[in-house]
Amino acid sequence: MTIRNILFDLDDTLIVEGAAADAAFLATCEHAHEKYNIDPEALHQSIRYHARELWRASATITYCRAIGISSWEGLWARFLGNDPNLKRLRTWAPTYRHAAWFRALADHSVSDLSLAEELSATFLLERRTRHTLFSDVEDSLTNLRRIYQLALITNGVPDLQREKIQGANLAQYFDTILISGEVGIGKPDCRIFRMALDALAASPSETVMVGDSLTRDILGAQQTGLKGIWLNRSGNDTAGQVTADVQITNLSQMVQLLPTLTD
Repeated sequence: MTIRNILFDLDDTLIVEGAAADAAFLATCEHAHEKYNIDPEALHQSIRYHARELWRASATITYCRAIGISSWEGLWARFLGNDPNLKRLRTWAPTYRHAAWFRALADHSVSDLSLAEELSATFLLERRTRHTLFSDVEDSLTNLRRIYQLALITNGVPDLQREKIQGANLAQYFDTILISGEVGIGKPDCRIFRMALDALAASPSETVMVGDSLTRDILGAQQTGLKGIWLNRSGNDTAGQVTADVQITNLSQMVQLLPTLTD
């Protein structure tokens, strides 16, 4: 059957996520360098570590893992919404952020409550200035939209993912958008893929999933009956991991590739 529909992941598939977070952390850590001469990269590693440890010990970790909310996203999300888990995260977030930055500073022999608060607030602002698309995205989506129905499936906090989508002007390309925090189910759960199929009135055999994560995007899609196209921008080694149906390094390859993917 001919491919008629494409599902896309968001973070590090269409929009720069990992590198944007790194840049925001380093820009924030410069404030500590200016005040206490702390090496920004060393503080970056400290905040990553302590944020992760606090996140894993939180009362909402099971929910966060199911929905796909990372510790660094917890450092700038607003957690808006009526879901009880989001409400708990919204209440806890200020304490979490301050504790993570305070402990990170302590790694470098600095005990400064006001600086921890400043860094917490600064990271919120720095990360929000960075909603950057990969260079191949706009042209690729424009071309693909002429031929295929497009859907976006992303894990994460509703307000955060909507902010990224709006900031990068992505909504215009998609017939439907599903965010795990809005529907209560995250990839690789087959149910969120089926929701996208239902929204497009599409069958699995005429649909492909494109994403950067072998476990969340590709395995989840394959278990739902879709072909999985792994966008491996950095040329990672796949030994011993999930096997994608197709591997690409750039979205511009999609226009030529899709006509060849028929059952």
